[in-house]
Amino acid sequence: MSYLANFNEYSIKTQSELQPKDLKKVVDYSMFSFESTEQVEKLTNIVGQQRARSVMNFGLHVNKPGYNLYVAGIEGVGKTSFVTTVVHDFSEKETTLFDWCYVNNFEDEYKPKVLKLPVGFGKQLQKSMEDLLKDLKVDIPTSFNEENRLKNRSSIIRKYKDQMDQVYKQTNEIAAENGFILKQSDSTIATIPMGEDRKPISEEAYNALSEEQLAAIESKSAQLQEKILEATKTILRFEQDLKKSLAGFDHQTAITTIDFHIDELKKNYKDCPEVMHYMKAVRKDLVNNFHTFLPSPSKKDEKQLGNLFKDENQALKKYTINVLVDNSETTGMPVISADNPTFYNVMGKVEYENRMGVMSTDFTKIKPGYLHEANGGYLLIQAKDIFSKSQAWEGLKRALLIHKLQIENIGEHASIIATASVNPDPIHLDVKVIIIGNMDIYQALYHHDEDFRKLFKIRVDFDVEMKYNQDNIAGLVSFIHTHCKKHGLRHFDPTAVSKIIEYSSRIAGDQNKLSTRFNLQVELLYEADAWASIMGDDLVSAKHIEKAIQEKRYRSNLYEEKIQASIDEGSILIDTTGEKIGQVNGLAVYDLGQYHFGKPSRITATTFMGKKGFVNIERESQMSGNTHNKGVYILGGYLGQKFAQKYPLVLTAHIAFEQSYGGVDGDSASSTELYAILSSLAEIPINQGLAVTGSVNQNGEIQPIGGVNEKIEGFYNVCKSRGLTGEQGVLIPHQNVKNLMLNDEVIESVRDGQFHIYKVRTIEEGIELLTGIPAGHPNEHGDYDKETVYGKAATKLRLFMEFAKEQEN
Repeated sequence: MSYLANFNEYSIKTQSELQPKDLKKVVDYSMFSFESTEQVEKLTNIVGQQRARSVMNFGLHVNKPGYNLYVAGIEGVGKTSFVTTVVHDFSEKETTLFDWCYVNNFEDEYKPKVLKLPVGFGKQLQKSMEDLLKDLKVDIPTSFNEENRLKNRSSIIRKYKDQMDQVYKQTNEIAAENGFILKQSDSTIATIPMGEDRKPISEEAYNALSEEQLAAIESKSAQLQEKILEATKTILRFEQDLKKSLAGFDHQTAITTIDFHIDELKKNYKDCPEVMHYMKAVRKDLVNNFHTFLPSPSKKDEKQLGNLFKDENQALKKYTINVLVDNSETTGMPVISADNPTFYNVMGKVEYENRMGVMSTDFTKIKPGYLHEANGGYLLIQAKDIFSKSQAWEGLKRALLIHKLQIENIGEHASIIATASVNPDPIHLDVKVIIIGNMDIYQALYHHDEDFRKLFKIRVDFDVEMKYNQDNIAGLVSFIHTHCKKHGLRHFDPTAVSKIIEYSSRIAGDQNKLSTRFNLQVELLYEADAWASIMGDDLVSAKHIEKAIQEKRYRSNLYEEKIQASIDEGSILIDTTGEKIGQVNGLAVYDLGQYHFGKPSRITATTFMGKKGFVNIERESQMSGNTHNKGVYILGGYLGQKFAQKYPLVLTAHIAFEQSYGGVDGDSASSTELYAILSSLAEIPINQGLAVTGSVNQNGEIQPIGGVNEKIEGFYNVCKSRGLTGEQGVLIPHQNVKNLMLNDEVIESVRDGQFHIYKVRTIEEGIELLTGIPAGHPNEHGDYDKETVYGKAATKLRLFMEFAKEQEN
């Protein structure tokens, strides 16, 4: 006799069976008053994420150290778009920004000075210095070649020349009085004796002189040399005085020209102390090095040498302005997205050039980083980017902790090439950093990086779903309109919009929610638009949405089809008809990344006398996860509560996922395993046309699981392939009814009575549906009716206990 013969007598079946209206929240497209999304207003706010918007707004208003933000959420919920929009709106308020420039330190060129200037002054000062140099290049040489100046200079030279000539004359007269003629040779002056004719004595006449005459000549010559030495010293003093007079004259000429231009330039910066101080240093250096602006033969030599050591502008380079940050065109606060946050891109860097094998640099090669550009505003960083770049996170933290930006070369200590480095002045940092990432990264940082806790006090959580209400539906419709406009898509008619809303609920996995994973919905918009183009339609309608979903599944379901083929050909053993003891169809979800699908898995249980309790074969073979192991342990608690109140359990039960080769985890099959054990103990077969999902607690209450739609559709596809009998279906936890967003084919099959879906609250309800036999309830003595499932199971367990006692005796 079949134990299913009286199945229809139990009201549990009709009470538990779901109706087509329960299986999906259908959106009636007639609710929309527009003919296409072209008539809809554009999106002006973020859809959903009220919590995130509120927290974000608060975080942006707190202008205190440490109140940087971490925006947490899974990929595809629109975190970056949301943050960018909110921050840009917030940044429009008035603020005080500055231009930042690096200039030469004339006292120590290896320590460049920083100038903090009012907005617009950076480029202005840069242009002013360029004009100053251009003017000095012309005006200094011109001033040195003016006729009056040349006359005055000649007058100074003439004055000293006359004095030197007078000394020469006096020295010659003394020499003549003593009988000598002076003859200059190179740097020496020779004394030559004169003859009676007042001319230099001939060699023959000199040799004819007596020793007394020669001695007298030598004596006078020695005395004369002393006079000549004194005269030479006097002449050298005159030459030195002439050089000083000429240098002072030239210096004063240069000062007059330089001061004229510097004074004119200062008029534009009189209210800027930092520029005025810099101009003072520039003026001093220009005065000391005005010769740089004068023609020099050495410059021709340099050109002939190919400028190997010095180019023409190198000497004037120190007067240039390195405008590091120019905010002249910035409106509101700067908002910078760190697209490639390496250490140097974040912190700035000093570039180098190779000069004769030596890497050298100067203040003009200082380059800004993202923090420089965002100073006074906001810096947006993707967590996955900055934490994959060496030293970038440490550099960012250090800058935020000390509120200063210090540019440094982190590779200098490892360099094998000699370098001439610079150490620029630090810049004061006032920036709010917003890191965008997932919750896993946040938790790791929060627990293992104490600086992170100090610096990022605000966490903005992004939800993956939003309420199914008119406001959010209107927002989603406006999102479709805005995206179509922005990306040139065809507009969507009401039937298409209704399908997109249903698709959004399917992604959310809840009839009362919509998904905020807009990337998945955008993909559907793009693909539906493409199918409309292929079909030659001007508007996207429901058929294009359905085609896009169908084709998207087709592109990804090769592995699913392979499994289905294995089931069809009998390689994977699955029964969808008949009855079996200790055997139940469990349901599992396969995760292939962007594609998820469900398929049944045969779960079997064998029970016999023993004291090992529950043996999880997957665990014993190290193919079971912790969550699955926990679910198996719970089964013992349930059976002990039900059947071991008067006598101990003397039971060994082996539980297995048949043909499972990749490991098992999760507790969603725990109720299935319990059904198999009860069937084995009671020796009552289970309807193989039914599949089961749901976890269970020790009280026998069925608990909700994930992936309910994929699991139902997976078993339906197997049954359809084998042939629908009208007796097949799925048992699901009653809490998962709100998660049902099944495809239309399954719903139609339910409507036609070819497939059934039952909601289950307890193990008792489930075993009755699976066996057609009442589960049974204990009487006042704690005993079960022997014709019920629990009665038969209790009888078997009592026999095990009695046999065990007999063996012990």
